[in-house]
Amino acid sequence: MMYWIIIMGLLLVAVYWFVINGKAFGAVPKGKRLERIRQSRQYQNKQFQNISYTPSIAEGYNTWKVTYDFFLGKKDPLLKPLKDIPSIHTDLKKIDKNKDVLVWLGHSSYYLQTDGVSFLIDPVLSLYGSPFKYFNKAFKGADIFKPEDIPDIDYLVITHDHFDHLDYPTVTSIKDRTGMAILPLGVGAHLERWGYPESKLIEEEWGTEIELKNNLKIIFTPARHFSGRRIKQNNTLWTSYVLISSTQKIFIGGDSGYDAHFKKIGEQYGPFDYAILENGQYGEAWRYIHTLPEEVIQAGIDVNAKHIIPVHAAKFALALHPWNEPLQKITSLGKEKNLDILTPMIGEVVDLNQSDQKFRVWWED
Repeated sequence: MMYWIIIMGLLLVAVYWFVINGKAFGAVPKGKRLERIRQSRQYQNKQFQNISYTPSIAEGYNTWKVTYDFFLGKKDPLLKPLKDIPSIHTDLKKIDKNKDVLVWLGHSSYYLQTDGVSFLIDPVLSLYGSPFKYFNKAFKGADIFKPEDIPDIDYLVITHDHFDHLDYPTVTSIKDRTGMAILPLGVGAHLERWGYPESKLIEEEWGTEIELKNNLKIIFTPARHFSGRRIKQNNTLWTSYVLISSTQKIFIGGDSGYDAHFKKIGEQYGPFDYAILENGQYGEAWRYIHTLPEEVIQAGIDVNAKHIIPVHAAKFALALHPWNEPLQKITSLGKEKNLDILTPMIGEVVDLNQSDQKFRVWWED
């Protein structure tokens, strides 16, 4: 019996190492990259740290109970939509390069043009938000954009290396159509394994300002989150960004729990024309690493944004709330605070130079 237990144990270890070393899991930072990481102000005790103490599970909850509820607990009947998500398949390749636009592609993925420069943020355009096919599948209607729909882009922008923000099939598919990739420190290890040359990577830590094409500027700013594609977490950095053009200031929030960094970013770089903020896949147990709807509103106020575009919803079921609850709550709370919340459908073009755009309440259809 002991012999077979040992054999089974060895087999499980072998399977684990075979799976975890698959390309989708990326690479562990080594060499010069690891030396840079060790010198980072954000790196202490062999991992990247948030500014404030940030447990992954909030007080009053435990990992086992949260895991059980997620996989085996009773689910809300509207955890996933009963019908296809309304969406529009805009031809991104035909958008006038001189127009300042944003097109939401679902979850936290969006295409952005300003001052003749194109950006693709956190693209997840395969049919699943995980390293495995058929696990965490995208909702029907939210899956209309594919990697082949992406035109040549000047900059690929990644906020952190979680599977629902950094998608191996998408990033490898668009490699030859990507000018440069902008990444938080450590994430370049994944892209190098996937065929991106070091010369195409702009990989920095919070506080770094980078000059881009056409006199644009991007600044790496803090977020309150975590990272990792394997068991070991926080060996790569997570970030938000401030994008400044001649006509626009845009805050790219990435994933983040609420904290004082929003106020500091607003004071240092605001006011912002647009703040693109995480709104979805939340829960009280995760309130330190994902904002609750009322905190999204406060974050928009803190950064001093004229317009708020909520993302991180309506494509995957990564939390236990109804799929359309984030949009219901953010629009209701926004009205109470007299804020301009922009809620385009997936694929609907947002004209960044038009201040009075209105979008229909598509999530109630």
